[in-house]
Amino acid sequence: MKKRFDPVEGRNIEIIEAVVNSDEVANLSEDCKFKIRLCVEEVEENILGYSGSTWVEVWTEREDNLLTVGFRDGGIQFDPLAEPDPDINAPLENRSIGGLGIFICKQMMDTVDYHFENKCNVFIMKLNVA
Repeated sequence: MKKRFDPVEGRNIEIIEAVVNSDEVANLSEDCKFKIRLCVEEVEENILGYSGSTWVEVWTEREDNLLTVGFRDGGIQFDPLAEPDPDINAPLENRSIGGLGIFICKQMMDTVDYHFENKCNVFIMKLNVA
């Protein structure tokens, strides 16, 4: 599945559902779908909240037991993986705001990757769905 959302504003649920209902994801276990839904929501919220892009392209691919979910947007260049992981053991009042969503993606997915290509942010997550 590959789909572009333009404009992207206010289409969070539509984007998440496009991924979860794609042929590559729809028949996976509930555990896999939960992880995918949560991580897609976190990445999409970051794109909508911080990149300033008016569009996003999302795609899913599956090769054997490896599922890939990718995002591309034309917003401000930002590598969320370059940010330090939040200190989840610190008391709530001492924690910094931000970073928890990407941290969750790092924990739930087998790999996450970011690069900037042709003036676009590209964020790719992979999960073994066996």
